[in-house]
Amino acid sequence: MSPLYRICALVFGAFLVAPAAFAESSSAMFPENAHAKSYGTGWECNPGYRQVENSCAALEVPANAFPTNASYGAGWECKRGYQEISGTCTMINVPAHGHLNVYGDGWDCDRTYRKVGKACEAINVPDNGFLLDSSYGSGWQCDHGFRAIGEACVSINVPEHGRLTDAYFGPGWVCNRGYRAVDEACVAIHVPENGYLEDVSSYGRGWKCERGFKVGENSCSPVTVPDNAHLDYSGTEWECDRPYRKQNDRCAIP
Repeated sequence: MSPLYRICALVFGAFLVAPAAFAESSSAMFPENAHAKSYGTGWECNPGYRQVENSCAALEVPANAFPTNASYGAGWECKRGYQEISGTCTMINVPAHGHLNVYGDGWDCDRTYRKVGKACEAINVPDNGFLLDSSYGSGWQCDHGFRAIGEACVSINVPEHGRLTDAYFGPGWVCNRGYRAVDEACVAIHVPENGYLEDVSSYGRGWKCERGFKVGENSCSPVTVPDNAHLDYSGTEWECDRPYRKQNDRCAIP
């Protein structure tokens, strides 16, 4: 065998041995039951194992659970119909007229029933009421024109010059335009001369003065504008023309 052939054989053999040796030396850097990460550097535990310091410990999955293969949390979750209690998976006790929720980790009541403690009780809908698509609260609501008082739907007493509202709070009625609520009645708003009704009349006077007038006790008094002045933006007061300045009740050059 020629010297050149012998050298080529040695180099080719080194290339064959190097990958195996590199893989063996690299795997020796990983703990048992671990493998190289698919991205980046370092290692991670095989499925069914969790990292504990520099080793991989077997994951203890309780009965009725399955491993998540996640590096965070417990590493396992309970199967549908079971819930985690003190590290174990306990069957969810679904009461009569109930069913597992969409996630399978709890229960809801069937329609026409509502949760009361750990049971589902029938919803008793009073006259002039209707069922809601909810198993919480009363489970029912009164028809328009009725108000829930205790376990009954009572007709709302709308005073003269009033109308029903769609609100489920408050008295259930409001006064028509031009009237305001006083106790349980709608009383007419008396608008003085040179005044007009406000858009909202449930509070305040219920009326405003036209521009150029100011509110008195029950009247609209004209605004007295001195010489060299004009009504301001509100229309109820005045301000001096430029370059005049206000001095008491007149406008003067400073």
